[in-house]
Amino acid sequence: MAMTIQVDVVSAEESIFSGLAELVIAPGESGELGIYPRHTPLLTKIKPGSVRLKLPDHTEETLIYVSGGMLEVQPDVVTILADTAIRGGDLDEARALEAKRAAEEAMKNRTSDIDYAAAQAELAEAIAQLAAIQKLRHKHPH
Repeated sequence: MAMTIQVDVVSAEESIFSGLAELVIAPGESGELGIYPRHTPLLTKIKPGSVRLKLPDHTEETLIYVSGGMLEVQPDVVTILADTAIRGGDLDEARALEAKRAAEEAMKNRTSDIDYAAAQAELAEAIAQLAAIQKLRHKHPH
């Protein structure tokens, strides 16, 4: 049996995932992080994107979209405290596309730097959701 690490993904609303994984791939602030069991302790911010989990006895990765938050790694446990977390299968492409369009429009029609920064953040989040949906599509073609 492969070595595993306990993974907990929690959002403000609920616990999204709690279980064992052989590998965790997360969108760190400075790039993607690959975390195996007995990884060096680490604390970092995460940016909007996909957390990918390789679960024991599963051939396909489990995907969870996160909108940002914190990642803590200890030798035996990975904890992701996400602002928002959505299971891959629950992502809504139409809603993400509309959010992307609205953010792009807000960036064009900005009235202040604060509006522009908020629109940029919303755009980054929508793009990350769409990327997660694309990853799921490639795994499960219709």
